[in-house]
Amino acid sequence: MSVSADNFDKLSERIDEAKRRIRAAASENEAEVKAKVEEARKNADDHAAELSAETRRAADEAGAHWQQIRSDWERHRQDVRSRIDEAEADRDLDAAEMRAEWAESDARDAVDFAANAIDEATYAMLDAILASKDVRVLLDARA
Repeated sequence: MSVSADNFDKLSERIDEAKRRIRAAASENEAEVKAKVEEARKNADDHAAELSAETRRAADEAGAHWQQIRSDWERHRQDVRSRIDEAEADRDLDAAEMRAEWAESDARDAVDFAANAIDEATYAMLDAILASKDVRVLLDARA
């Protein structure tokens, strides 16, 4: 198995695109932002479904730890979606302010989670590189 920084490049590109979309949304009208929210939700749901499918395929290999993290994340995503759907149905000012507070808090939490996931991915990638080097050293020692 070999690892590369290509996945981090792809992640960086996704982050750059997300930043562009978020900055652009600040100056758009409500209908445009609503369309972007719906698109982002669909993209997030599609990606979560892909991740869930990968988790099921790799369950025997990856172990229960990552499966539990993904399961917890899926449960959190569904809770957030339910709160958003309920808040959208209730359009009074108090509900709108509360929804804004929840949404901002969820956004901060999601960014913090992603940052930690990047740290964990960095650790895992570096450990995989080290493990590969250890294999080469042991193979060279046998030769």
